[in-house]
Amino acid sequence: MVVTNGIQRAMEYYFAIKNLLAERKSQYKAIVAFSGDAEYNGIIYNEAKLNGFPSSQIEKKFKHDPYRILIVANKFQTGYDEPLLHTMYVDKGLDDIKAVQTLSRLNRCCAKKTDTFVLDFVNDTESIKRAFSRYYKTTILSGETDANKLNDLIDAMEPMEVYLKEDIDKFVDLYLNNAQRDKLDPILDRCVERYENIDVEDQIEFKSSAKTFVRTYNFLSAILPYGSTDWEKLSIFLNLLVSKLPRPKDEDNIEEIIEDVDLENYRLVAKETMSLQLEDENAEIDAIPVKTDIAIPVPEFDTLSNIISFLNEEWGGYWSDENKTSQQIIEVRDIVLQDESYKNAMGGLTDVQNAKDECERATADAIIKTMASGMELYSAFYDDLRNKNNQSFKKWLLDFMFASTYMSENGAAEEKELPIIE
Repeated sequence: MVVTNGIQRAMEYYFAIKNLLAERKSQYKAIVAFSGDAEYNGIIYNEAKLNGFPSSQIEKKFKHDPYRILIVANKFQTGYDEPLLHTMYVDKGLDDIKAVQTLSRLNRCCAKKTDTFVLDFVNDTESIKRAFSRYYKTTILSGETDANKLNDLIDAMEPMEVYLKEDIDKFVDLYLNNAQRDKLDPILDRCVERYENIDVEDQIEFKSSAKTFVRTYNFLSAILPYGSTDWEKLSIFLNLLVSKLPRPKDEDNIEEIIEDVDLENYRLVAKETMSLQLEDENAEIDAIPVKTDIAIPVPEFDTLSNIISFLNEEWGGYWSDENKTSQQIIEVRDIVLQDESYKNAMGGLTDVQNAKDECERATADAIIKTMASGMELYSAFYDDLRNKNNQSFKKWLLDFMFASTYMSENGAAEEKELPIIE
């Protein structure tokens, strides 16, 4: 697989490899994969025109001779399970989960396949190590990625009886059906009470195991072709429970243990991952519905007032308190700005599209983290509230977050004001 940074580059590789194979009188051919139509040397091409067969047949054709090389532009980097893949030529910046997902395409067993090989001309070893380290911080993953280790963590937690199976089932059912906090919190609070009644050593082990389970499951769910409903439910439940668990009273010997495990890796959009698998295609993002002016920065309250006005005009009657929801949106933006993976995507080797992808992930995470401020924003985002003109609230919020955070982290904040909603 040749991973390129765009459609133009993919077509350049396609024609160059095609010519080289012809010069060598090779029996093999290459396949190119990208979305839509694109111009190259004055001619409009698409996948089908270049490959000579429909796009839907790419995966099937690649399994058989004469095809041996797959050139991709933002396709087949995730969700593509082909055990025959052995070598990857990378000509694109990769960061965080994108790096893990892309390179893991090679991690499939096949007869006579004894190793894999990556030739990377863009990323350095430190950036790739940093991407994987978010998912390999603990001893349990230091030597192997074994899905059965999740069962070991469950075996460590269950005897402490902090939670019961009925707690998980009831909580997740309410959670995925947009229940309010007054329905969710009592379940978590009962678990917190049980947690407080166990020994300090058990508290340390439970909290560490719970956080490790969430992190490990998030990693495995990104690369394994199978899943478990019970693991998915437990991951959702523990992610929200662990933030409510108090620190053990004796902190002298546990500081390093507790701080080693964090919640930054919670990246599953719970409601969607329980019901669907994402298409392995790029999505186009329309123009961001904001405007910017040169010179005078806009105070925070100005941006806030515009958000309030926008929520009122476009989705009036849905919010119980537009001011409270607008404050929560500002809170979400502040969390997004502190997201390490998004900051790396803005300042590192990744392209703008990757930065947008990281911003969307960080926004989804931040909305979950601010649920305590109100459930209306969560419901509007995950149910994708729409107005009379069928405008999508989710799309607007993602566009707003990217416009207001990406510019401010790339020097624009010093010259341009924060986005004002039109």
